[in-house]
Amino acid sequence: MQTIEAIDTYWFLFINGLHDEVLDFLMYWASDKFIWIGLYVFLLFLIYKHHKKRTVLIFLLAIALVTISDQLTSGIIKNMVKRPRPSHEAALVDKIHLVKDYHGGLYGFPSSHTSNSFALAVFIFLLLEKKYRWIKFVLFPYAILVSYSRIYLGVHYPLDVFCGMLIGCWLGITTYIVWDFFYKRMVAVQK
Repeated sequence: MQTIEAIDTYWFLFINGLHDEVLDFLMYWASDKFIWIGLYVFLLFLIYKHHKKRTVLIFLLAIALVTISDQLTSGIIKNMVKRPRPSHEAALVDKIHLVKDYHGGLYGFPSSHTSNSFALAVFIFLLLEKKYRWIKFVLFPYAILVSYSRIYLGVHYPLDVFCGMLIGCWLGITTYIVWDFFYKRMVAVQK
């Protein structure tokens, strides 16, 4: 276990050490949920184009998905595991670079930002990929950028991000399976 933590800390310090003023600005904003509103509106437009009347239902399902992802990671797992963020580790204080003195909450495992962004990206990708094959080139760079920014900003270890990604992918796939199950029944009823 100490070897995994040592490797995790090494990669955290490496990524966090790649800072400069431009990246500080970009990564700080990449972690902000409001900066992505334009993307969310664009995705909602694509969903409307493809699913018409079911858009409201999909929108509500996406909100539920992100809420479940956030509550699972922040409300349950972080409080069970209680792994301090690197920004709260006394041994790392002099070694890490924090942007705008942002420390985040006390616990960091797993990354909620990562879980939320991957859950949404996977769900929307599965929902739209047959109609818009190029959508993966929008969704996954978005999720990866959000995830990377969390390490860069000094508030998550790579393992926090990796596990957040796994949880988000699992939730996104599960939500799509539930949607697909009910969607097929809705279509069958309408025929």
